[in-house]
Amino acid sequence: MSDLTREALNIEDLRRMARRRLTKALFEFCDRGSEDEIAMRDNRTALDRIKLLPRVLTDVSGRDPGITLFGKKHALPLLIGPTGIAGWVWYRAEIALARAAADAGIPFILASTSSTAMETVLAEGGGTQWYQLYVWRDADATLVTVARARDAGFEALVLTVDSPTYNNREFDIRNGANFPPRVTLRSAIDGLSHPRWLFGTLARYALAEGRLPRFPNIHFPPAAAGAKNYTAGQGAGFLSRNDMLDWDFLRRLRDLWPRPLIVKGILHPDDAVKAAACGADGIIVSNHAGNVLDAAALPIEMLPHIAAAAGTRLKIIVDSGFRRGSDVLKGLALGADAVAIGRATLYGVGAAGEPGARRAIAIFDAEIRRTMGNLGVCDIASLGRNNIVLPGQMPSFGAPAGDFSVSGANETRPLTVIQR
Repeated sequence: MSDLTREALNIEDLRRMARRRLTKALFEFCDRGSEDEIAMRDNRTALDRIKLLPRVLTDVSGRDPGITLFGKKHALPLLIGPTGIAGWVWYRAEIALARAAADAGIPFILASTSSTAMETVLAEGGGTQWYQLYVWRDADATLVTVARARDAGFEALVLTVDSPTYNNREFDIRNGANFPPRVTLRSAIDGLSHPRWLFGTLARYALAEGRLPRFPNIHFPPAAAGAKNYTAGQGAGFLSRNDMLDWDFLRRLRDLWPRPLIVKGILHPDDAVKAAACGADGIIVSNHAGNVLDAAALPIEMLPHIAAAAGTRLKIIVDSGFRRGSDVLKGLALGADAVAIGRATLYGVGAAGEPGARRAIAIFDAEIRRTMGNLGVCDIASLGRNNIVLPGQMPSFGAPAGDFSVSGANETRPLTVIQR
């Protein structure tokens, strides 16, 4: 295997490596967004336009990027978000991602649509693991999975709420990609042209397990098991999103789940307040990385307003488009308690398995620590609005010399939407 410390200096390098190894359809499934990909592009544009405001002549020799989430300390203000396709890009990639996260001292979120049984990932991956939940057409069947995750010992439950209908990913149609994935003549030709993926991933499933990846963590009711479209443990008809979900379902989850409950996909401050009222412990401010509603508002723009509305009632995590350690510090300065990365570690595991995932985290680790030093902060709690400059908005320096003080991370101020 190549020396990743030399070949992959940043997340974009890992992305290029993954692109070479994976089939075209699979890579674009991981890499691209919905419709015209406006949301995905603007996620990056908004982050790029935020600037950091350094303070100099500060002793930063003792920098510590650690945080505490739900009473547990973590080494970095990061967590690995759910990526259900991971098991297709690398053999049992969920375990590789969990191990990489455990060694880095950060949480890992296992997706509902993962290809490895949740109990196996917990046992072999170790570390802090949370379970992500999609709610399918049969909500009661979904609750069976929730009880299973609870009994298995996952430390938190993450309910995804921002995709009540399937996304419109037109390039997947053009590429002949399917969900659940299945082998066709077109995909077979694509696979043969990428032998490292074909023999390193697909063939390993065939030899070790006698089948292609499937959905071992989804409970299929008997009616789905007997349906014509239910094959090899996959019920394509049953796996349709539940567009009837409401806040009462979140309350049902609260009654069933005894540990931290997180709602993923919040973009409106009022919804954050409602989530807290229904018993949620945290939220993930997200537009699904541009994979669902292409005209959706941008998480980094809505984050300050959501943080102001939520106050101290919720732990706030943000995702969508984060590729650099400086991006992470921008999100924290705008009110997040942590940042979730998904594509970054997916590129890493797609490029080189567990070492690739470790390399992705190591890149963020080094960039976060280096940027903290250049910014003049020693710990995450010191980050606040005075550490950033928003587009078209210059900070006010009205205090007399010697009286200027840095705002704390939790201080609430009137906030302005970032204008592009």
